[in-house]
Amino acid sequence: MRVLRGFGIFVGVLVILAVGLYGPATLLAPLPPATMTAHTVQLDSDGTPPALPDDGASAIAESSEGPVIARAGDDAPLPMAGIAKVITALVVLDEKPMEDDGDGETVPITSRDFVRFTDYRDAGARVVTVYTDDTWSQRAVLQAVLLGSSNNLADTLAAWAFGSVDAYVDAATTWLAENGLDETTVVDATGLSPDDVSTASDLSLLAALAMDNPVIPGVLSGEVTGIAETRGVENTTAYMSDRGVTGISRSFTTQAGICLLFAATVTVDDSDYVFYGALIRMPDWDSLDDAMTALMDSAEAGVHSGPVLPEDTPVATFTTPWGERAKGVIGSSATATRWVAGEPTVHVETDGVTLATRGDIVATATVSHGASTVEVPVKIDGTMHAPDVWWRIGHPIELIPAFVTQLFGG
Repeated sequence: MRVLRGFGIFVGVLVILAVGLYGPATLLAPLPPATMTAHTVQLDSDGTPPALPDDGASAIAESSEGPVIARAGDDAPLPMAGIAKVITALVVLDEKPMEDDGDGETVPITSRDFVRFTDYRDAGARVVTVYTDDTWSQRAVLQAVLLGSSNNLADTLAAWAFGSVDAYVDAATTWLAENGLDETTVVDATGLSPDDVSTASDLSLLAALAMDNPVIPGVLSGEVTGIAETRGVENTTAYMSDRGVTGISRSFTTQAGICLLFAATVTVDDSDYVFYGALIRMPDWDSLDDAMTALMDSAEAGVHSGPVLPEDTPVATFTTPWGERAKGVIGSSATATRWVAGEPTVHVETDGVTLATRGDIVATATVSHGASTVEVPVKIDGTMHAPDVWWRIGHPIELIPAFVTQLFGG
């Protein structure tokens, strides 16, 4: 009897302790956070997509890192004609950097360079005259290569920087891989070979890389002076400048057709939107003109400056375990100049929200539209109240472990 009596007292003590701890544990425990469900954002859009031709291959991008925002035509690597000379210029500038507005180093003209000149001239390829012991600056050679599309001086530039054209090809192959141009291959410095190939997508990124190097735009926009002017170098790349286009390379070979590498600027509300592109294997000059006119028309119609998402756009719903529910909405306007051609991408992240009053910032939305990415606050559109006592008492599984963790850590 004493044993049973003692056991009864023990059980009674446990019950009293349990009841005594149950109340504080459930009533004082931290509440679990609300569950966030992201919305698929859909907006009415009067955007105009980029107009690209069915002929050949074409693509446009918004930066050297992408994205490629539109492409059309053949996806396979195709001959790229004189665009290969832009790669030559960039690879050489990587090896032999120069001041943006300087002349760079002196590039000696040897008897081998004179032979290159006569060989290309006799083959009917585009050349710029050189003589042994000429004095050419690095900038003057770049003017001849980029503006005059000189095949002989492209070889001269490559061999000067790397010791030989073959060594240049090895360096260019490495440079292309380092810059993510995996579908581009060069076998010479000129682009005359049909084995100098690339995709329009790669070339749109190349156009951005070219304009990222301040020496290249300086050469493209500067006046031809000195020995380059004396030897008849003229700007053969300039194209549709009245529409905001900067021609980086404009060339033709039988295998490549007509090829254009370019940058273009559209100004909206005093903000400039720049994009980069390539059109290759165009059948004739009229087709190129028509294609670029249509593209620039679509850019002028499609580029807008303003909110990426209107304020108060719902992007998420927050639901507490006790049934409170409220929406997370864009708290301030995300403004950018971009080509409106589709829906923005919205990614919402929160550090956790349990209780909130209308207007509280509860999350961050990363809004991407093309290359434009803006982070904006997400506010709650209603108040999420605490649960009543009965909910707390009725949910020990959710609350007691949190209470213990709060007391003892872990």
